[in-house]
Amino acid sequence: MAEAAGARTQLTGVVGALAIAVLLVAAPNLLQNLPSAALAAVVIAAAIGLVEVADLRRIYRIQQWEFWLSMICFAGVAVFGAVPGIGIAIVIAVIEFLWDGWRPHSAVLGRVEHIRGYHDVTRYPQASRIPGLVLFRWDAPLFFANAGLFRERVLGAVASSPTPVRWVVVAAEPVTSVDVTAADIVAELDDSLHTKDIQLYFAEMKDPVKDKLKRFELFARFGAETFYATLGEAVNAYLGSHPVE
Repeated sequence: MAEAAGARTQLTGVVGALAIAVLLVAAPNLLQNLPSAALAAVVIAAAIGLVEVADLRRIYRIQQWEFWLSMICFAGVAVFGAVPGIGIAIVIAVIEFLWDGWRPHSAVLGRVEHIRGYHDVTRYPQASRIPGLVLFRWDAPLFFANAGLFRERVLGAVASSPTPVRWVVVAAEPVTSVDVTAADIVAELDDSLHTKDIQLYFAEMKDPVKDKLKRFELFARFGAETFYATLGEAVNAYLGSHPVE
């Protein structure tokens, strides 16, 4: 109602509270005969302005799950009240966030002619891959819900490599966090790769993530030489020790 009346700052709440206090002290019986329907009409008139049909159409067009989330929130508020309805929407949004984190995007990277850097080979089929080297990017934090999938996808990238793999380099820049469970699974992955005579390395890992690996005693296990500042540095190190065309 304050927005509908043209309010712009938080001072509106202060003025409203003072006005109510004055009303209760000076004229407590002034509104005792005001019909509830009149109060409801004020609320409805203000709420109509909150319904943005054009925005709902836009949301439905570009992200349907967010549209249905808003519809569920609307239905929850209408049926159960404002706080429970918003609570339902928050719970659904958290579930959706966990779902995205549970099955994040990952990619095997290659070099594309005339484009700097390394890129997803599924989006750039013409990308060239260095024989014996798998560049693997994981686009999410690494935690208990997706660590097993991380291991499966790395091993899958090794299995699908067109040449026998000697190094796996994880492009870890998108990895913003690692938990204890994920650290244990990374250690298990390293053991699995070692049985196949494959070395595991990391590139572009953020310092706060390295600090966590140090607390988990994983950094010492791998050694500082396992972590490269950039993908290019890791590739150069591989080419220096494994001459390939």
